[in-house]
Amino acid sequence: MRKLQLLLALMLTVSMAMAAVAGPTEEANAVVDRWATTFSTNDPDELSKIYWSDGTLLGTTSPVMSEGTEAILKYFSPLKGSGFKNVIGERRTTVLSDGAVVVAGFYEFSRLQDGKTVATPARFTMVLVKRDGTWRIAHHHSSPHVQPKN
Repeated sequence: MRKLQLLLALMLTVSMAMAAVAGPTEEANAVVDRWATTFSTNDPDELSKIYWSDGTLLGTTSPVMSEGTEAILKYFSPLKGSGFKNVIGERRTTVLSDGAVVVAGFYEFSRLQDGKTVATPARFTMVLVKRDGTWRIAHHHSSPHVQPKN
């Protein structure tokens, strides 16, 4: 019984230390990673839940700003069953406060076309905000990644 108590005490101590290590940078980047994973499952409903209900999206292929859950869901609705994938590459994270973080970087969209993978590099900026203990995307801008001229 004593060994079990010591083991439980050790596990509690370790888990509390791990929770103390996670700060705004780690928490916000976890949301960005979840965004990429959810995008790759092609589930627009779940993807729209990663944004705040008053969030804005300047989508890579959209001529308009999508504002709010319904508009963001509409933008992502063609994703369903598309086979599109997303992989986050280089990124920079700037903590503005304990409840606001900006993440900017590059990602790559890909899909199969005629049996071949077609990759589309893009760049992004996400403003993540923590409200009532939950991090979500407040603003997301995405645009094609301009390749350097040779």
